Amino acid sequence: MTSQSPEGSGPQADPSPAAVLGVRVVNLLLVLIPFAGLIAAITLLWGIAFSWVHLVVMGVMYLITMLGVTVGYHRLFTHKSFKTPKLVEAAFAVMGSMAVQGSVIDWVADHRRHHQHSDEEGDPHSPHTHGGGIWGTIRGMFHAHMGWFFRKAPDGHGNYVPDLKSRRLIRWLDRLFPLWVVAGMLIPALLGGLLTLSWSGALLGFIWGGLVRIFFVHHITWSINSVCHIWGTKPFKSHDESRNNAIFGFLAFGEGWHNNHHAFPASARHGLRWWELDISWLVILAMSKVGLASDVRVPSPARMRTKLA
Repeated sequence: MTSQSPEGSGPQADPSPAAVLGVRVVNLLLVLIPFAGLIAAITLLWGIAFSWVHLVVMGVMYLITMLGVTVGYHRLFTHKSFKTPKLVEAAFAVMGSMAVQGSVIDWVADHRRHHQHSDEEGDPHSPHTHGGGIWGTIRGMFHAHMGWFFRKAPDGHGNYVPDLKSRRLIRWLDRLFPLWVVAGMLIPALLGGLLTLSWSGALLGFIWGGLVRIFFVHHITWSINSVCHIWGTKPFKSHDESRNNAIFGFLAFGEGWHNNHHAFPASARHGLRWWELDISWLVILAMSKVGLASDVRVPSPARMRTKLA
């Protein structure tokens, strides 16, 4: 669930080799730097620097940015499973951008392409198009998890998002993606500094609430592409290998109920049974109760019965 397009949100054109290389280098840094932050955080735990304040900062930033992806990027902008005022839309676009998975337009384009070609040729991150056997499975898992965004985006990438590209507010938010990324690093540093009244607190806020948080958000959401297309259950009929995985249903705020989602892509609710915890759905439901979400789309029980496997 990370965007890899070098073409941005402007008119379609083949990117130059230098532009493609630049995107690959940036994507590599986005993988390595949060990992380096994790190593630094673990090192500092060993009697050098530790405070529950920074874990709380990380938790708050994780909540904000994960909901930016799950509720904002995914259920609102990609699938239009509910409507919300423009100010709330803008907030979700910024929150999703701070997850450092790509700008809103590029992320939505990738995900819509995934649904159109799910687990077939053309799917940007299927684990099932890399041959059979153990080696093919390993290659597929790596590609689906993170290898795919080192590849050049196919022609027509921007054709999946004419609705978003036609909106001035969304184009503006999309162009300011680097600013939101920087803000997502500075906010936890500022919180860490203010809550501890120290420069070391600011540094640890940056490491835990910035780099370590990005590491966990990345790998948990990437696991929806990889793990949830291999391991889990298939209660509903779908034209792909999407699976429900309870671990990532919890960690990814409901996104792990992936077979449910592929059976009913426009549904704002992914945890369709009472025991399938879907934190993102609970947020949308709460928003609807206070007038911040309308036209919320959920399949009827009768429709769900028609798609039972």
